[in-house]
Amino acid sequence: MATTVKGLKGVIQVPGDKSISHRSVMFGAIAEGTTTISGFLPGDDCLSTISCFQKLGVDIQMVNEETVIVKGRGIKGLKEPVDILDVGNSGTTIRLIMGILANTLHHHTLIGDESIAKRPMKRVTGPLREMGINLDGRQDANFTPLVIRGGKAKGIQYHSPVASAQVKSAVLLAGLQAEGTTSVTEPEKSRDHTERMLEAFGVQVKEDGLTVSIEGGQTLKGTHVEVPGDISSAAFFLVAGSIVPNSRIELKKIGINPTRTGILDALKKMGAAINTIAANREAAEPFADLVVETSSLKGTEIGGDLIPRLIDEIPIIALAATQAEGTTVIKDAAELKVKETNRIDTVVNELTKMGANIEATEDGMVIHGGTRLHGAQVNSYGDHRIGMMLAVASCIAEGETVIENRDAVSVSYPQFFNHLDLLKS
Repeated sequence: MATTVKGLKGVIQVPGDKSISHRSVMFGAIAEGTTTISGFLPGDDCLSTISCFQKLGVDIQMVNEETVIVKGRGIKGLKEPVDILDVGNSGTTIRLIMGILANTLHHHTLIGDESIAKRPMKRVTGPLREMGINLDGRQDANFTPLVIRGGKAKGIQYHSPVASAQVKSAVLLAGLQAEGTTSVTEPEKSRDHTERMLEAFGVQVKEDGLTVSIEGGQTLKGTHVEVPGDISSAAFFLVAGSIVPNSRIELKKIGINPTRTGILDALKKMGAAINTIAANREAAEPFADLVVETSSLKGTEIGGDLIPRLIDEIPIIALAATQAEGTTVIKDAAELKVKETNRIDTVVNELTKMGANIEATEDGMVIHGGTRLHGAQVNSYGDHRIGMMLAVASCIAEGETVIENRDAVSVSYPQFFNHLDLLKS
């Protein structure tokens, strides 16, 4: 990447929300009737979801990069695949599809890439086994390859030890055709895209505090899904606009689901100049335009129930903290260890190469701010969010930065580098 830029200015439309794009294809596939999706994210992860459901016999057509038509087969209409289901790099795909496949009588084998092979699956296979689903895999179904044969699941009351939308979603999806009621209680509220979208597809979902419940025997009806811009992708430009001098960036139609806006709360707490305009809070998935300008940031403490609302944005928050006045402490974020990489170690190691004063802790990191970064040879290690964070860091670093494995950003934001270049002045 080039040396320090003089400013970032312009208007950007970030890709559609990854979490919502995944679910729109999945739910459309198991619905009765046709579902149309606009604003779809054509990233590698979401394309893996499409590929898996096509192998399950679902007719899915990409009209263009952002418009998808899914001709649903209903849950019972899914076919037994003749091949393995390869989820690529997508943790969302493998964990949610297990919940869906729990409702079929078929045999399925699930695999993914090298990163997926290291990510823990017992957090999903455990409760699904409690529901009576036959599951097996490496290290007692904790790692891929996984084999699942669905059947008649029984509803359970599951108390999840972690606040995880993937775990919650998998159990609720298994509960769609289960006998009785299925409920999930979390220690903190995780993102609620599944609950919102199930209701849009005609499913009744009950929420009581930190518990979400669903009655078995319900079916989905095809609908239209409008996917807003992904706030996790926007986060990189929110931070870039805050820390690069002489910057002003406008981000169009960004999803502002309250379970996802922890990044806005954290950056505003640090003193970032972010304004919300043209908001539509009545939509099934609320959205707004966001404007960010160069800011004087201050260190802060980030932890507790804020973590589930910004877990994917912590790498870029760590970068922001290197430019803030004072010290920033990120805690209660041990979940970072089981992402595409161990994001605690990766963030600390790569930013240290660029001169950051940052140290790892057992459940987060401590960042001492006010540090001038310098160019270095760094590595995304195949993690899209690390790759984008390092690209933003290169905008304020003195000298040249070389990012190895930069192509990993295509998982969630194929146009990222082009958009970043368009903003440079």
